[in-house]
Amino acid sequence: MDIKTDDYQVAYNPETSLVICKGSFLLSGTEEYAPILDLLNSAAEQQKEKLILDLRELEFLNSSGINTLTKFVINVRNKETLNLVVEGHEHIPWQVRLLKNLQRLMPALVLKLE
Repeated sequence: MDIKTDDYQVAYNPETSLVICKGSFLLSGTEEYAPILDLLNSAAEQQKEKLILDLRELEFLNSSGINTLTKFVINVRNKETLNLVVEGHEHIPWQVRLLKNLQRLMPALVLKLE
């Protein structure tokens, strides 16, 4: 499952339980983010134990994108059976802030900053 545009890419590999987000998420509103949220939720439904969300190559995320990731984390938290690992870069300030806030929403979320 992949979503690919000139500005961003979201790729899910079910064999490795990995979703990679690259580029810049500069979409307008929840309607435009719906395919990304659908892909994330579908990946969460397919995995039984662990899902890795790699944001290390995501350069920018607007407020609608933050809302989308927040909805996704709440969905995973409500499942109570899936371990979510989120990877980011500690030298990208928005990633550090966002990922720590997501961890507050879902204390079981494993945060890996490199």
